[in-house]
Amino acid sequence: MQRNGTPGWGFTPAELRKLRSLRTPAGIQRFLEDLPYHLADTAWSPRRVLRERTAHCFEGAIFAAAALRVNGYPPLIFDFEAEQDTDHVLAIYRIRGHWGALAKSNYSGCRYREPVYRSLRELAMSYFDGYFNLRGERSLRTYSRPVNLKRFDTLQWMTTDEPIWFIANYLFDIHHYRLITPAMARSLHRLDKRSYQAGLVGRREK
Repeated sequence: MQRNGTPGWGFTPAELRKLRSLRTPAGIQRFLEDLPYHLADTAWSPRRVLRERTAHCFEGAIFAAAALRVNGYPPLIFDFEAEQDTDHVLAIYRIRGHWGALAKSNYSGCRYREPVYRSLRELAMSYFDGYFNLRGERSLRTYSRPVNLKRFDTLQWMTTDEPIWFIANYLFDIHHYRLITPAMARSLHRLDKRSYQAGLVGRREK
């Protein structure tokens, strides 16, 4: 669907109005915050997220990338790998040469970042202390290069009703950069009780 030379990427006019109404990265993040955290093992497209009004980390990042695209940004995502923990996917954006991030997370410290980070490594390190498993262990280990989701346009990643596991599978295969050395990882301490509890504020469980 296209109007006056503007691409619609397969969205309906109503869907485009909703996505455009989010306007800014902060507006997109507010929309994500209002969605209940989705606990099922699914891979919904942004259209499905709009319909169901729920998302988990992967679905939230893909939705945010689509919303960024509709509002004039490249649809970029960024992947974290963790040890003894689940991975995390974010949508990323850049303003005046500095990186920020949008994310849906069941942990309070693994969500939005303002665009103040000079490099992707800086951005990734901002998540290090808030990224922990239920044993209180700091688990973040690697980050990927940015992935522009336009590479999946022929698969209708924004609007398909089929699962979009092909994006997740791609993230498994690409190179990730190490954040800390094995020696650093061996010497890490567990979170203190207050930091642990703060990171779980609002956590949704089955």
